[in-house]
Amino acid sequence: MAEMTHFYETFQPTHYNVYLEINRQNKQISGLTTITGDAKQETISIHQKALLVDYVQLNGKRIRFVSDNQADAIRINLGQTGSVTLTISYRAKLTDSMMGIYPSYYEVDGVQKQVIGTQFETNFARQAFPCVDEPEAKATFDLAIKFDEHPGETILSNMPEVRTENGVHYFDTTVKMSTYLIAFAFGDLQSKLTTTKSGVQVGVFATKAHKANELDFALDIAKRSIEFYEDFYQTPYPLPHSWQLALPDFSAGAMENWGLVTYREAYLLLDPDNTAFDTKQLVATVIAHELAHQWFGDLVTMKWWDDLWLNESFANMMEYVAIDAIEPDWHIWELFQTSDVPAALQRDATDGVQSVHVQVENPAEIDALFDGAIVYAKGARMLVMVRALIGDQALRTGLKNYFELHKYGNATGPDLWNSLAMASGIDVGTIMQSWLEQPGYPVVTAAVEDGQLTLSQQQFFIGTGKDTGRQWQIPLKANYQDVPGIMTGKHIVIGDYQQLRAREGQPFRLNLGNESHFIVKYDETLMADLLEHVTELDAISQLQLLQDQRLLAQGRQISYATIVPLLTKFAARHETIVNDALYRVAGDLKQFVVPDSAQKDQLQTLFDQLSAQQVARLGWTTKTGESHDDQLTRPFVLRASLYAENAATIAAAHDIFVANRDQLATLAADTRTLILANEVKHFGTAALFDRLLDEYRQTSDASYKSSICAALTGTTDPQLITKLIQQFEDPNTIKPQDLRAWFRGTLANPAGEQTAWDWIRKDWGWLEKTVGGDMEFTTYITVIAGIFKTAARLAEFKAFFEPKIATPGLTREITMDITVIESRVQLITDEQAAVNAAVAATIK
Repeated sequence: MAEMTHFYETFQPTHYNVYLEINRQNKQISGLTTITGDAKQETISIHQKALLVDYVQLNGKRIRFVSDNQADAIRINLGQTGSVTLTISYRAKLTDSMMGIYPSYYEVDGVQKQVIGTQFETNFARQAFPCVDEPEAKATFDLAIKFDEHPGETILSNMPEVRTENGVHYFDTTVKMSTYLIAFAFGDLQSKLTTTKSGVQVGVFATKAHKANELDFALDIAKRSIEFYEDFYQTPYPLPHSWQLALPDFSAGAMENWGLVTYREAYLLLDPDNTAFDTKQLVATVIAHELAHQWFGDLVTMKWWDDLWLNESFANMMEYVAIDAIEPDWHIWELFQTSDVPAALQRDATDGVQSVHVQVENPAEIDALFDGAIVYAKGARMLVMVRALIGDQALRTGLKNYFELHKYGNATGPDLWNSLAMASGIDVGTIMQSWLEQPGYPVVTAAVEDGQLTLSQQQFFIGTGKDTGRQWQIPLKANYQDVPGIMTGKHIVIGDYQQLRAREGQPFRLNLGNESHFIVKYDETLMADLLEHVTELDAISQLQLLQDQRLLAQGRQISYATIVPLLTKFAARHETIVNDALYRVAGDLKQFVVPDSAQKDQLQTLFDQLSAQQVARLGWTTKTGESHDDQLTRPFVLRASLYAENAATIAAAHDIFVANRDQLATLAADTRTLILANEVKHFGTAALFDRLLDEYRQTSDASYKSSICAALTGTTDPQLITKLIQQFEDPNTIKPQDLRAWFRGTLANPAGEQTAWDWIRKDWGWLEKTVGGDMEFTTYITVIAGIFKTAARLAEFKAFFEPKIATPGLTREITMDITVIESRVQLITDEQAAVNAAVAATIK
């Protein structure tokens, strides 16, 4: 299966004519693809997957070929080199795999309909037409499509449609681009359009299952994002239009097809009258992420998949840069601190994790590169560090030069560093080498030794890890002027601590702004000083303190028991990022208690104490003039109060449910999940369960669907849990793309854990067949590892997954997740008594 030789080395296409005839009724595709290119060898290979090839012509004459299905290839002996034109006739089936060309299903007024869409990343264009399906094999494309068309249907592609003849839709010739970015879609769609200041037409498209105003938010964000990027990159958007299309069935979150970006409906459409603020933030950043790719990834593309991070890390940073510019009041970088940063720090601390830059050849393993916590989140942190080092002006100048040098072509990591180094005068590549080419990150220990303030770095692990002496070039960003900007060695002495402290007049701190990818372990002297002044710290510094203490406890460098007394110091803070960090730590304490125990009662009392003041301040309903922080903090404190089983909070949620029982979808989106979950758990009936499940099937509101999923998976009724599991394999109820959330919710529910675990073991074959080619498939294993915490579950996990460890794409995940569960089991064994004693001592 391994592609040790890239097909592009034998044949380099320059232009494709792709004709497709698609019949939705009988799920058949027939195609005729003509490829003009340069044959570097007499024997060449063209990619195909599951295509039935009828014939191959060379310069108009039929020649022999061999279909090598194991290698996704057509092998052709041309008998010549140089410029050639190949014509390939073929047939294929329209499948429900959410890869290649596939149907999405939805209902309008009880009638099932479908819209056809595409997903070609990473290597699924070969399922639609024969091609050299590699990022470096850029060419121009003429696309022509005929389908079983009904009146009023819309067809879209990367470029504008130029004409229709005899039912065939012809699209304008594309710019030079990679095969994985080709896209098209057709069906009964609605749209809203606008135009940017520079004349780019922007559109949002969706099925008619949605209200027209659900397209408005995305249209506004897309338009302003493109305008921002044209200015920031100092490079015009290269195409006539930018379409954003919501597909009912979509395996990824979104896909940056050039000129026709595709999205899950949940990440593009929203109800402007009832959407939580954090959902608006999420949708906006997803749109900005995909549009950042239109330059960085599409105009300039990684040469091979080992540089996937070039695309994703950069877009992940730029989504925040863009939204911060167009919506400065949102303080969107706080979302980066509470989502990307903890994800990267958690994942990257497990031994065996991939580095940001990873060598890969086997096509079956390419999708395994899409580790969101590393390639997206950690990579973005690396680029945030670079941005902080060189500044925006140098970043913009460097990017402009990068685009100019490599537009319509391919690039590698060093190409980007060279452009940024030229613009900034800083050797960015050398600094980044230590972060991108090796996994993990350091803990910097700050200590007073013999009166001297000292710093030392060592790789940080959660669980067992082999220290191989890795070092990093660490941007320290300290608040004491004597500290160097970059730490290059293992150990440095800063100077006499008492003199430094007297001169600076504030506690010593590193990594100001939490921008660099490391954590800090302060010794007792420095930590005591910090805690004495903790109320004077800004919100990000408070988040960082809690974040680092939590990780150090997971890494067994301190005890969770030492953190418990600190929690009350942060409980009154109004800032969301502090509350996020606070309740993340508090949530960890749940692993140390078992149901129906005195220890759990004590922990619930602690949760009640932490949340009571904020619950009284915020209540269940939004008030006029509330800040974004108030809106975002409310769910944190209410969830804590419900975990505490606070009678007044439970009753208040029930009262709101009763008052709105006939219109549950209209409950305020930021608290709806909690209200429904409370009702199912404390007042639930089979009738309510059936009603919510039925509403889940019928609604097109992704936010409401998410609320119902969270509520139903929390039921404690064994019969309803069994009924729930029975829906897992019914795509008319739960789409495969949404199944992971249902599985996780049920597994995380103590009453549903056994049933969910039994299901996935029994029906693993079905799951693999249904979503096995999805880049998120391995996250089912990640989900399990995030929940299991006993020696018995560890043994069961190993018994089931170790036999699968050699499966391409699963090896790393299984190996890492065994370490994750082992470390948690050992942590609980060692610290349970001390942590519960600390909780008992903290509550009043």
